[in-house]
Amino acid sequence: MEAGPADVLEAHVRRFNEAVLSGDFTDMVEGFTVDAEMAFVGVPVGPFVGRASIAQAYSQQPPDDQVRLLGSPRIDGDCIESDYAWAADGRRAGRMIATARDGAIARLVITFE
Repeated sequence: MEAGPADVLEAHVRRFNEAVLSGDFTDMVEGFTVDAEMAFVGVPVGPFVGRASIAQAYSQQPPDDQVRLLGSPRIDGDCIESDYAWAADGRRAGRMIATARDGAIARLVITFE
């Protein structure tokens, strides 16, 4: 059974948080499709296209805080949107908007609001 969009986003957040603690983002990046796109809104960085580009972005500017999903996610087909907070702050920081394909993230937009 293929993972649905909610499962894909939850797995991404789990891998992201583990990577923040370990400093190794390899498993997190493997959760993206080979041709995935990761874009940011509200900060001057990206977009990054492909796993190699995403991996390079995390190796050059690794985040130093974990994230928490907030509230109930909104799902529309293969797309899921959820509010998130940085763990240290706890307040809503923006949205994660993910498109799932074949049990992985094909596109991830992270907003900073």
